[in-house]
Amino acid sequence: MGIENINQFIRSMELQREKIPSFSEFPFCLSAVRDLTELKLHPKVTFIIGENGTGKSTILEALATAYGFNPEGGTKNFNFSSMDTHSNLHNYIRIAKGIRKPKNGFFLRAESFYNVATNIDELDKEEGGPKIIDSYGGKSLHQQSHGESFLSLFINKFGEEGIYILDEPEAALSPMRQMTMLSRIHELVQQGSQFIIATHSPIIMAYPDALIYEIKEDIKIVKYEETEHYQVMRNFLTRTPKMLEILMK
Repeated sequence: MGIENINQFIRSMELQREKIPSFSEFPFCLSAVRDLTELKLHPKVTFIIGENGTGKSTILEALATAYGFNPEGGTKNFNFSSMDTHSNLHNYIRIAKGIRKPKNGFFLRAESFYNVATNIDELDKEEGGPKIIDSYGGKSLHQQSHGESFLSLFINKFGEEGIYILDEPEAALSPMRQMTMLSRIHELVQQGSQFIIATHSPIIMAYPDALIYEIKEDIKIVKYEETEHYQVMRNFLTRTPKMLEILMK
């Protein structure tokens, strides 16, 4: 990845292992955390993938919180807390930043995006100043379907030279909308943005100029075609009758 890393917003994250009290305690016992030393991040797109419960969302949350985002999501200006469920992993993370500062940024957590939408509506009830929702497309996110509100965020709020940390952004999107998101990611990358994404979607992780970390027994860099997500989906689509026969025995 070379010297160009100095221009990206987040160059790497490192776990300060010497400070951790015990790797038998949560969240340090999670597979992704237990084997973590340093993750070097791609200047364009980095994917963190793995099975449910491996800890990829916990790592993403720690990275976002250490960088200054609200643990429940939103821009750096959001400071609400509806339920204090985030881990303390961010206290043990060291981030290497580049020389540039982003113009935009957002931490998207699919599971708590409802709370972000609620906070926007509540803040906009206060008098004075421009409405926050105007920068999200002008229509309350609660008055749209889950998928529509996600797309409204991607299209209207995300801008050039931004840092975007996304946790399972495909959760509300149909396959066609995931392809729309893939196109939007590329558009923003060309405008100097950086993405760090935890996902299960073979469509989204197909972005060609990216780094993929897969969490299994350890954390390693893999090619797209080597990911379990790609292989499972390919086998299911190309051998559907046989796969159904196996699954329904």
